Order: sequence, then structure tokens, then C-alpha cells
Amino acid sequence: MMKRFNLVLFAICLAASAAAQQAEWCKKLPRLAYSKLERVSSADPWFEVYKIRPGVFAIYEPHQLEEVISYLIVGGNRALLFDTGMGIGNIQAVVAGLTKLPVSVVNSHTHNDHVGDNWRFNDVYGMDTDFTRANARGSKEDAQAELAPDELCGALPAGFDAKAYATRPFHITHWLHDGDTIDLGRRTLKVIATPGHTPDAIALLDEKNGLLFTGDTFYLGPIYLYRPETDMDAYVASVKKLAAMAPHIQLLLPAHNTPVADPGYLPKVAAAIQQVRGGRVKPVAKDGKHEYVFEDFSFLMR
Repeated sequence: MMKRFNLVLFAICLAASAAAQQAEWCKKLPRLAYSKLERVSSADPWFEVYKIRPGVFAIYEPHQLEEVISYLIVGGNRALLFDTGMGIGNIQAVVAGLTKLPVSVVNSHTHNDHVGDNWRFNDVYGMDTDFTRANARGSKEDAQAELAPDELCGALPAGFDAKAYATRPFHITHWLHDGDTIDLGRRTLKVIATPGHTPDAIALLDEKNGLLFTGDTFYLGPIYLYRPETDMDAYVASVKKLAAMAPHIQLLLPAHNTPVADPGYLPKVAAAIQQVRGGRVKPVAKDGKHEYVFEDFSFLMR
């Protein structure tokens, strides 16, 4: 009996230790916004899937710090997957459970957390930039950094090989430019170049339905603007461009944290980044970077 008691006590202590080590960001999940959305079943438990509008699904990865959100946009003849996530789970299996139409991939930009499963798809669009071409070759360093203990919330998928995890090379079949349109049948998407976060950053506009998929140019939370490829002048110009579109948009669909946001944030972001650039906002130190904090969002900069 004493031996059994000791084993139970050990298990309790182990669980308590794991809880104590849980990252702070993980303790704040689930985010309130998701309780107001319609959840649908997912073929892969790494993902949570939410129906945002008819034919629009948010595919969310809540078990990793980035909280990446990819979007399946379904038209009459084919579907488009805006980003393919981290490549930790199998997003292709999730998409196959949501539509039987042919699926093309477009990336909001080619950071590793948005192109992880590109290799699984045969039809991939990419912005015509050197940055895109370089990232299409794949990489391992950035992917491995995503697996640090404080970056994860819960267990990795069964059978996942953490040591081998990398962003696999992928083939781009169509090159995109600012203003290009993609016809899905009864739904047309327009490519809006938004360089700044990366040289190949874009937003997608579904003008008929008033939807703007913003990628990493805007989301609620700390917006990362500290990488070597970030161009602050270009970022300011891009958020100004999106802010001018706000009166004609019904809903923003960002690529991290929460999948819905009010278009009224766009002029606020444009004004905020100009205040930062003008030296009118004092930053706070965060992880060796400067964070400029505003209501519901911030800029994390070098």
C-alpha cells in the first residue's frame, strides 16, 4: 500500500512540476474570441478549425507560441489555402476534410511558420521576389527554434520527429505581383502587396464579401518587426495602404492569435507606427527588444 501511495504521490508531483513549467502564454489559452466562433471537426488534433463565414475556415495552431492561423477559402470551382502553417501537423489532411475541390496555396509571406506544409501541395503561388525564392529552398534553424520548451503548449503530435523537423523545400508553380487576382469561381481574391514585415508580404482582399486577410502585417498582439529582412519604411507605407481600405472592409482575418478583428484597427495601427517612427512613444524592454505598446496590439522592434 505504501509503495502504491508513493507512486501516486510521485505522479502528482510530476504533474505539478509540469504545470509550474508551463509557459505564461499557454496559461492564457483558450482565447475568448474562439468561444464566439463555430468550431468544426479537424482531421488532425494539432489544429482547431473554425467557420468564420460561408466558405471561409480558420485553421488554428494553438499548441505553439506563434498561434498561427491559416485560412481555407472555398469558391465555386476550387479552393485556396492562405498559408500552410508550421508543418508540425498535417494541414493537407485537415483541408481534405473540409473541401473536395482542387486546392491552391498562396502564402501571406514565406517565414517558416507559414509555409511548413507547402511541400504537400502541387499548386503553389508565390510573390516574385528573391526572398520568396530563397525561402522556397527550405531551412532548419528557424524551424528548430519553434520547438523550444517555452514555445510549446501541450504535447507534439504522435510520431512527430522533433530532431528532423525542418521547413521542407517547395516548388512555386505561379508567380504573383501586386494587384493580381485569383478566380476561385463565384469568389475572386485580389493580391495586395504589403512589404515591410518581409519583402514578400501580402494581404488578400475578397472585395465582394468585405474580407481582408492581413497576414502578419496586422494582428492583435505583438507584431514582429525586428527581423533583418524587415523594412520599416515599407511597413509604414503598407499599413497606410490598408488603412485607406478600412471603410470598405467588413472583417479582418489576421494570421496569428485570433482570426477576426475589426477593420477600425487599421487606421489605429497606421497612426501608431508613425508615432513610433516619430519618437513620440517610449518603448519597454522585452526579451532584448523594444516593445511599443498600444491598445490590443504592439510593435516588437530591434
